[in-house]
Amino acid sequence: MIILGIDPGSRYCGYGLLQTEKRKIVAAGCDRIKLKANLSLADRLAIIYEEILKLIEEYKPDVASIETIFFGKNIKSAFTLGHARGVILLPFAQKKIPIAEYSPREVKQAVVGNGNASKSQVHYMINQILGNKFDSKPEDAIDALAIAICHFNKEKFRV
Repeated sequence: MIILGIDPGSRYCGYGLLQTEKRKIVAAGCDRIKLKANLSLADRLAIIYEEILKLIEEYKPDVASIETIFFGKNIKSAFTLGHARGVILLPFAQKKIPIAEYSPREVKQAVVGNGNASKSQVHYMINQILGNKFDSKPEDAIDALAIAICHFNKEKFRV
């Protein structure tokens, strides 16, 4: 099974890939889609959509695992993130790829064992789980791997 984890964003959109066999992770990788700040929101959304389509075509994921919106104090940021999530969800829906959505708290709980864990704790655990291969990767990419691992952990114990 291939799980494509997505950490949505309108400036940086992280993605993480896990290949699993039975109840083991056999391969992992991550990176991010970096968007120029001077582009309009519409142009950034179009690029996100196109890049997600490319990822789907290249890696043929069996499932997408995406983080839900974190509601902070800035309503404009929440709306912008909502737009980004919409264009991320669309190609998965078009390709009939199942989508699992997890809150930041659920991701932290699944990876660290504590829903209030810090980003540094999550990153430490990702490196422990996957063998210290991801220290030089961007934060968004590591977060996307955590979202994919969250889904893997939820699914491996399903009967």
